[in-house]
Amino acid sequence: MPEETTNLQDQPNENGTESDKRRVIIRAIHLKKEYQIGEVTTQALRGVKVEIYSGEFISVMGPSGSGKSTFFNMIGGLDSPSSGRVFIDEVDVAQLTAVELAFLRCRKIGYIFQQYNLIQYMTALENVTTPMAFGGIAADEARVRGMKLLEIVGLKERWFHRPIEMSGGQQQRVAIARAMANEPSILLCDEPTANLDHHTGREILNILKLLNTEKGVTIICATHDHRMMDMCDRLMWIRDGQIDRIANRADVHIELASIGDDDE
Repeated sequence: MPEETTNLQDQPNENGTESDKRRVIIRAIHLKKEYQIGEVTTQALRGVKVEIYSGEFISVMGPSGSGKSTFFNMIGGLDSPSSGRVFIDEVDVAQLTAVELAFLRCRKIGYIFQQYNLIQYMTALENVTTPMAFGGIAADEARVRGMKLLEIVGLKERWFHRPIEMSGGQQQRVAIARAMANEPSILLCDEPTANLDHHTGREILNILKLLNTEKGVTIICATHDHRMMDMCDRLMWIRDGQIDRIANRADVHIELASIGDDDE
């Protein structure tokens, strides 16, 4: 459990220090999202306010139904808030046309899903290069870039395999390579290790950390995997559609129990 946490809205910046000087890549201002089903109104988000800095690795925690997925949809440009604003690289998403929004999602943001969402009849390389076609990348360059990405995730020799011929961990590796197809500055990961065994989940986490530290990609992960907490910069807890608390990793004490031998 956290030793010391603060509400985001009350979090101080002392003397204009580091957090002031870092570039904000995502800014959410008073986000609210309501869903109307018949006469019932559900408030999925209740005035969320947060700033995420370029190059951060953030873990977003919270129980099912807390608003994590809705929050991801808002900051990823996949849905529009009922009120409030989202800025990505200082661009007000609400002011973009449909074409401009599609371009921003294609070039700025990579998405990694719990269920992988690969195209089943395509090879690993074809899955990785498909977003490049929408990004205007020539076919030859796309193939070269795709093979390099598959090499990064350890699947260069399996470029011709289709999803049905891969394990869950291999499919998630392809999904990560696909998310990086257009060299995005932001990766949104929705429970990326939820369907994987312990060892494979650790490998996926290591790949994400590599992309964060060596390529400077901003990574935001919704997760219940406490191993991810140990490698992130900040942790954010969402409850009942609001940010319950936020803490720097250094201020959080984590103890992980193990049963039997644990691969290191």
